Formats: sequence, structure tokens, C-alpha cells
Amino acid sequence: MKKFILFFAVMAAAWSVHAQDEIVGKWKTIDDETGEAKSIIEIYKQDGKYYGKIVKLLSEKNKDGICRTCEGKFANKNIIGLVILKDLEYDADDKEWEGGTILDPKTGKEYSVYLKLESPDKLKVRGYIGFSLIGRTQYWYRVK
Repeated sequence: MKKFILFFAVMAAAWSVHAQDEIVGKWKTIDDETGEAKSIIEIYKQDGKYYGKIVKLLSEKNKDGICRTCEGKFANKNIIGLVILKDLEYDADDKEWEGGTILDPKTGKEYSVYLKLESPDKLKVRGYIGFSLIGRTQYWYRVK
């Protein structure tokens, strides 16, 4: 009986670690206003937290990789390699990644964010100010 309980505990811990890392990989972003594919974001884990950086641009208007619509410190900077998701942590109770920020490269503004898998290949990304009810949602799609 003790072996069974130990086996179950090890399997539960392994499943929890796997669930946390389900968002790691490349995701295609879709402009929620135009419906066009914009970029590829690579989500990775570093020091127990999750981050995302732009690795490829898909829009014809930004093919040179320079952010001409960005404001502030990102104005006219290279957008490839820009870390737009920062400091997310997995919440096992809610099965979402939260507590971090997302950068809108268009404006240079940062917002609170949470991520939730809608399916293995569809990621809900909700950026907001203050309360998650006041914000904007995008859906990103896994790149295989």
C-alpha cells in the first residue's frame, strides 16, 4: 500500500510540473482588430517564471523589424528579440499563468496579464489594468 501511495504522489508531482510547462514553445499572435497574423512569440521558462519574446514578424508593414509605431524607449528599436511577457507564474488552482506583465509594442505600455490554455493549441492572453474585467483578450495559436 505504501508503494502505491508513493507512486501516486510521484505521478501527481510529475503531472503538475508538466502542466506548468504546457505553454512553453512558439505561438502565433493574431491582431484582434484586423484578424491578421502578426508575429511568432516564443514562451520560455527561466528561474521558475515564464517569459515571451518576439522571434518572428509576419506582418508586411513591419518586415524590417523596426518598431516605427512604438513610443517611449521602444521607438525605432528592433522588435525581434523584444521580451513582451515577463514574470508569469503558474497557478495550479486556476490552471493559469499570472502575476506578470505584457508589453504592447505598439504603444510601449505594459499591462498586467494572465494566460490560460483554452486547448493544447489555443492560448488565451488577457491584458488588463487593475481588474481583469477591464482589458483586452487575444488568442494565440501554437506553432508546430
